[in-house]
Amino acid sequence: MALAEHSVVSTRSAILQLLSAFAPPDSAAAMPVATLLAGTRVLGINENAARVQLARLKSDGLVETPPDERGRYRLGEAARAINAQVAGWRDIERRVCAWDEHSFIAVHTSGLGRSDRRALARRERALAFVGFRALRKGLFVRPQNLVGGVAQTRARLHELGLPTAALVAGLDALDERSARAARALWRDDDLDRRYARALEALADSSERLPAIPLEQAAREAFIVGGAAIRLIVFDPLLPAPIVDASKRRALVAAMTSYDKLGRRLWTSLLVHQRSSGVR
Repeated sequence: MALAEHSVVSTRSAILQLLSAFAPPDSAAAMPVATLLAGTRVLGINENAARVQLARLKSDGLVETPPDERGRYRLGEAARAINAQVAGWRDIERRVCAWDEHSFIAVHTSGLGRSDRRALARRERALAFVGFRALRKGLFVRPQNLVGGVAQTRARLHELGLPTAALVAGLDALDERSARAARALWRDDDLDRRYARALEALADSSERLPAIPLEQAAREAFIVGGAAIRLIVFDPLLPAPIVDASKRRALVAAMTSYDKLGRRLWTSLLVHQRSSGVR
């Protein structure tokens, strides 16, 4: 997979990903703004754009400055649930259990308003994170193959921003036509092919990184690894026979190795820039 396919990195995403890696919530470490800006420059983001976005993220509570640490940043309280979801990509297989092909979890949202765009975005993001798709207007479903069942899924959705007014319940008596429609909701995602492409990209990049300059390697690791992590994080964790779950497991294993390589590159790069006095 060519690097150019994933060469655009949003300023917001870059800042949050760098802080997630080096200054997560509740961490004693906070990232100096100079180091953070050096990292965004590697990703092709100019300093003014990075500073403007950093101010917006701080206003939204997604980043914060620890007490008595002016000029240093870490992820804020508002980013906690999402960061935990993203940071948990290595352990996603622990979230799944056997499925009987007829049992689903449903979320009913028809009674919730749509005028508050931020609330709507949080709701949709929560549903997407946990792999729900719309079966009918206002009715979202996913296979019940998640550890903890309906209760744990409900709690996770609420933590991610789904209002408690939304109805979350088990659904295990669909007529056959509706059950077929539910099982087909993820057909267009073509997940098996996407797993294969991500595996190929990680393998190709792993071979290439040791042979290219450090800054270029760090940028590529951020982009290629970030694309694979997004695929894993947003994976609906579907059971067989809807997807080939073995390919998902292979992707997580490959990304675990690639993540170690990427972290080594970024640590070396940031240390080198500090020692060189890069600002």
